[in-house]
Amino acid sequence: MQFHDDPDDADFPRLLEEIPLLYKAKAFAESLNSNSWFARLGEPLDEREAYLARAYLDGLGFPDAEPGVLTDWEEAAGAAETLDRDPVSWEAEEMLRTGLVSRVLERLDEEAVHAALSMVAQKTGDSARDIIEDAAAMDDVEDMTLVNAAAGALAQAANGAALVILAEAEDDQPPHPFLARWRLFARGRWPVGIAGSTYNIL
Repeated sequence: MQFHDDPDDADFPRLLEEIPLLYKAKAFAESLNSNSWFARLGEPLDEREAYLARAYLDGLGFPDAEPGVLTDWEEAAGAAETLDRDPVSWEAEEMLRTGLVSRVLERLDEEAVHAALSMVAQKTGDSARDIIEDAAAMDDVEDMTLVNAAAGALAQAANGAALVILAEAEDDQPPHPFLARWRLFARGRWPVGIAGSTYNIL
């Protein structure tokens, strides 16, 4: 029997190296627990949440900013509007995101990255909308633009956390800012964003 070299054979070792990372992304997607999302809005920050907020601020390059608790959805709406006029933190996040993507692409090909992030997005989207609408309804919030903003922020946070995992940076201490932000969501908060010197968290 004669065997012929397949040009794709050269990719086989690389594909084997990708499998553990893809399993980690799958495990993260399956661990997404919508039961905790938006469950502690407006409450004082506990010690762990204060730590995560500090890790986010320091990692993003805002050591002089401080976390601030929003008390209701109306305050969150005002803070979200401020973000549109103050893009500094958004620009800092984009720089971090670019760096993460570069690290991920050293480990996975683009198709694998797309598949992993799509899986996370689907798992998030399957539950997020109903959970957010229920949380808003409990506080008599009818502003669907605000509800959509909360859903978008949650999806973005899950995407960022997945990138951290795919970049094999999930064990960094202090945690990567994107992972710190996701863990605030996982603890029932909505980290709306930085405005001036305050990290607004509902």
